Amino acid sequence: MALIIASGCSSNKNDFAVMEETFIIGEGTEYELNGTLTLPKGAVEPYPAVILVHGSGPNDRDETIYNNRPFKDIADYLTSQGIAVLRYDKRTYTHQTKIAAVISELTVKEEVIDDAVSAANLLKNDSRIDSEKMFVLGHSLGGMLAPRIDAEGGNFAGIIILAGSPRSFAEILYDQNMAIVDTLTGDDKILGQSQVDEMMKIFESFKTMSEHDAKKAFLAGASGYYYKEMDAHPAADYLSVITKPVLIMQGDKDFQIYADKDYKEYQTIFGEKSNVTFKLYHGLNHLFMTSTTGTADEYKTANNVDENVLKDISDWILRH
Repeated sequence: MALIIASGCSSNKNDFAVMEETFIIGEGTEYELNGTLTLPKGAVEPYPAVILVHGSGPNDRDETIYNNRPFKDIADYLTSQGIAVLRYDKRTYTHQTKIAAVISELTVKEEVIDDAVSAANLLKNDSRIDSEKMFVLGHSLGGMLAPRIDAEGGNFAGIIILAGSPRSFAEILYDQNMAIVDTLTGDDKILGQSQVDEMMKIFESFKTMSEHDAKKAFLAGASGYYYKEMDAHPAADYLSVITKPVLIMQGDKDFQIYADKDYKEYQTIFGEKSNVTFKLYHGLNHLFMTSTTGTADEYKTANNVDENVLKDISDWILRH
């Protein structure tokens, strides 16, 4: 299962050397996934640990976007502080042909949840890991689903949500598309608005479709069944009953998930609960990197996750 393949150190704080081991999620199943477990050389076993869960799309284990690798940044830093980290290639990245063949049946359960739960169970059985101090860190879609992953078998000690949302996919996509429409003028703006309105009508229609019909309807790369299943499990249902520690983090320059809507909605749901910590970062985008242009073009420039974010995650885990 685990073979040491490399060693190195975090470029931030070098308390412990970072050792990497290969890891296979779902070994022997139809959807085996390659992963990397980073371990802090010299730290006292058993280690606290965290599993990283990706955002939307076919992401690799580093959540690579152009020359940015936010999950590698997070893993290296946390492990340098004595925390083991497991990250892995997403099912839709590794098995694209297989997924394409069953796309009408695909939901977030198959895309994200099952593999995250499998990873958690695998890691809990590793004697080097403190099974009572295992956390899940979800980014974007992974953050949206982290409470559900925990409830459906993850059973973590705590939940970390980076740029997640308790709102529906439809609401988020509406805001993202309207941000584009608002930059248009004249006939282009009118056309853009009509296209967004039509998109929302289609989303609304999924709610009353049968599962059979929803599996034959597609929007934004997924079936109506995908959205229907996700809407049947609203995030608020999971969030409202959480008593374990939760850390919610957001960049105020994020143009995909919004501080004044998504982050604010988390605050509304949780209120003054003492088990929840909120962190809002000035000048950071969806990747928790310094925002420069305020558009997706800035992702093309190599950058790193802000060190204050990394330190806050590490400190929070070690406190719990």
